[in-house]
Amino acid sequence: MKAKSKYPLLLPDSVKQAAQRLAKQDGVSLNQFIAVAVAEKVGALEAADAFFRKRAGNATGKGLLRYLDRAADEPPAPADRLD
Repeated sequence: MKAKSKYPLLLPDSVKQAAQRLAKQDGVSLNQFIAVAVAEKVGALEAADAFFRKRAGNATGKGLLRYLDRAADEPPAPADRLD
């Protein structure tokens, strides 16, 4: 069995209630439900990071800059402005 550690977690009541409801529907404990949810999020973020690093060409993103260098030097469209 892999090592485990305790972590005190404070959740808003509404989030805890929703998690309890979903855990019950899945037939698992709240602890197991939260552990799986965190593991899924960690996996998704790590996969996204690896995907974009691969697309960028390297860890610094210099590979991606070659695409940006080819972009036209135009101001953003009015709908894209953050004014």
